[in-house]
Amino acid sequence: MRVLAAMSGGVDSAVAAALAVEAGHDVVGVHMALSRNRDQFRTGSRGCCSIEDAGDARRAADVLGIPYYVWDLSERFEDTVVADFLSEYEAGRTPNPCVRCNEHIKFEALLDKATALGFDAVATGHYAQIVTREVALPDGGLRTVRELHRSPNDAKDQSYVLAVAGPERLARAMFPLGGFASKDEVRAEAAKRGLSVSAKPDSYDICFVADGDTRGFLQSRLGSRPGSVVDTDGEVVGEHDGAYSFTVGQRKGLGLGRPAADGKARYVVDVQPATNTVVVGPAELLSVDRIAGEKALWFEGVLAPAPLAEAASSVEAAETPADVVPDADGWFTAEVQVRAHGAPVPARVRSTAPAGGAYGDDVAEGGRPASADGVDPAPAMEIELTGAPLRGVAPGQSVVVYRGTRVLGQATVSRAWRAPAPL
Repeated sequence: MRVLAAMSGGVDSAVAAALAVEAGHDVVGVHMALSRNRDQFRTGSRGCCSIEDAGDARRAADVLGIPYYVWDLSERFEDTVVADFLSEYEAGRTPNPCVRCNEHIKFEALLDKATALGFDAVATGHYAQIVTREVALPDGGLRTVRELHRSPNDAKDQSYVLAVAGPERLARAMFPLGGFASKDEVRAEAAKRGLSVSAKPDSYDICFVADGDTRGFLQSRLGSRPGSVVDTDGEVVGEHDGAYSFTVGQRKGLGLGRPAADGKARYVVDVQPATNTVVVGPAELLSVDRIAGEKALWFEGVLAPAPLAEAASSVEAAETPADVVPDADGWFTAEVQVRAHGAPVPARVRSTAPAGGAYGDDVAEGGRPASADGVDPAPAMEIELTGAPLRGVAPGQSVVVYRGTRVLGQATVSRAWRAPAPL
């Protein structure tokens, strides 16, 4: 196959490219330039996609003997990932820029350009697995199903941030590091191949916030907007320079003028952009056991809810066998995760996708049902936690549904709350 290897300049993507070459693929390396001002990026290990990263990627490509290019995707990055980051915080939500980068850059802009140039797949250094299996059809035939699974390296697993790409785009992705159980193994593979990035530190934090000061970045883009910090009774307990720089669950940097009457710590429990107000309260107000998600997508093998299943034709049902079958009300058991490295928790989940979005010809690219006019009707997701409640779940976060290691679906949190206690 012709494979485009996305080379960030780190050890993971370099080894992924090396493994693609050794598997016999025709590989071309590409580094994505994502900043309009390349000088703004760090010269250490805070983020990714810096000038030094581009040089490291080139040297790795030279060692592997593959062609290497730099693609300028900075305008697309600014207009999608950075713009989403700013607008979500401004709306009182909590975005995940890594999720949006995978959605809009790596598995949209990059993948689409690769496909247009005749590449069969894009290889990246993500820690996740694509599992391919044959499933039996009711008519006796077989169908190949591709599933997204967790990496055996729990500490580095990235299936959470990849789920947003959906089944159609991930069908053209390769994750050569999927079987590695530790980062040390990957570094050893790099050293064995003479790749100079074998000991390079991992990148972390938000790549376009060079100094790690997210609040400072937001203020530089959105300006100062003074407002009040209030408690749950509406009493003013502090001031702020912009409600957009606070997120649900935050404890530090609240700038409160006096402690709570009970002496306990206070947390952000709500951000109200319409009034530029930040609401703080006790920790117990952060616990939720109900989550609503928007822009939901589902992977292959997950049956549509009962109302949709009834609307689906027998041909569609035969085309997509399902082994995750909901009950009569559309609920099925699973685990959900709301942070990149958060612990999955048991839950009941159901889709509230509109009628006509059953799995078959009505599924648009990305796994979301398409309406008759081709406009995404934005299916939703409902979640009831069946174990311990979660704390600090905020609108804008990504929620990913798992069964074991397998990803079943993904949505963006639109609301999280605690169900009233039974009388």
